[in-house]
Amino acid sequence: MGTEWVWVILIFVLLFGAKKLPELARSAGESLKEFKKATREAAYEDDTQKTAEAPRRMEVSPEESTSSSTSA
Repeated sequence: MGTEWVWVILIFVLLFGAKKLPELARSAGESLKEFKKATREAAYEDDTQKTAEAPRRMEVSPEESTSSSTSA
């Protein structure tokens, strides 16, 4: 399995040149970081939206529940 990586690295060096590889790696890392950030933000917004849309249960105080049942 190690020899496949050697071939891949060799092909990258031949295609892009040794000077261009650090720049490509840096931009790939920045892109990955931006993608993860956007994914986290989308998940947070989705969770926030679900919480806001969730039906809220109305809480009834004991006084209200006894008065409503006796008035009927």
